[in-house]
Amino acid sequence: MDLRRLQIFCKVVDLKSFSKAAEATYLSQPTVSGHMQSLEDDLNVRLLDRLAKEVVPTKAGEILYGYAKRILGLRDEAIWSLESFQGRIQGDITVGGSTIPGEYLLPLLMGQFKKKYQDVHITLIIGDTKKITDDVLEGRVEVGVVGAKIDEERLKFETFVQDEMVLAVPSFHRWANQASVNVDDLLKEPFIIRESGSGTRMATQRFLKERGIGLNDLEVIAEMGSTEAVRQGIKAGMGVSILSKRAILEELKFGILKEVEIEGVTLLRDFYLVTHRKRTKSPLCQAFIDFLLIEAQHHI
Repeated sequence: MDLRRLQIFCKVVDLKSFSKAAEATYLSQPTVSGHMQSLEDDLNVRLLDRLAKEVVPTKAGEILYGYAKRILGLRDEAIWSLESFQGRIQGDITVGGSTIPGEYLLPLLMGQFKKKYQDVHITLIIGDTKKITDDVLEGRVEVGVVGAKIDEERLKFETFVQDEMVLAVPSFHRWANQASVNVDDLLKEPFIIRESGSGTRMATQRFLKERGIGLNDLEVIAEMGSTEAVRQGIKAGMGVSILSKRAILEELKFGILKEVEIEGVTLLRDFYLVTHRKRTKSPLCQAFIDFLLIEAQHHI
């Protein structure tokens, strides 16, 4: 049984598409289709059903997929073990990060990992929490770091590091010189929120819900698709917002923005490592996860 065909087969199943699998494996779509036809001919069984919008495995395909992932995992483990024995660790890994960990945490950690393993190539994909969890589900990334859990039994969430969030206001705001405000004061203040699917938004909703407040109770004047847009909106005086302190350290340092405590509200959340429960992690992915967890304990 050809390992390359098994690899392509798994990619088709993971991405539910011949065209996406072709892009991921740097092949043409006809070549991918040809490999799948040859695999079905060799095994004398139909492995894939081509539906209107996606490709799904047949029952036989599901059986083969489980064995194929184990076979390919053993191949990767063998290669990794031999390279480690010879002092060489190399390979490619794609990592996902929701906005805050993806922009303010992972680049530093990836740089430290690269210093340790110079022959490793890491690709970082950044999106909101929903995008990154979808990417993990569909096999586009092996591991992600996100700012909120979602209700999906196929995903495993492991607590990584804690993130401090703050109520941020511009330096010229009337609250700028106050140590704290009452939670009810937020109801009267123009408020900027992140887009649906953002971990920052989910955390904000959780903080407010604990005090009996929903987003609909706020005077939301803007919904923005990135932390940078929210930060610029606050600086321009559009409104106030709750966001990660990591994202505004420079503005706080130079007094451009001010953080204000909300009485009775603890603005702490966890970042999570997210992986697929049913997919065997490559040895390189496991090494990267182990590295992240060690760094989280000692340096973050």
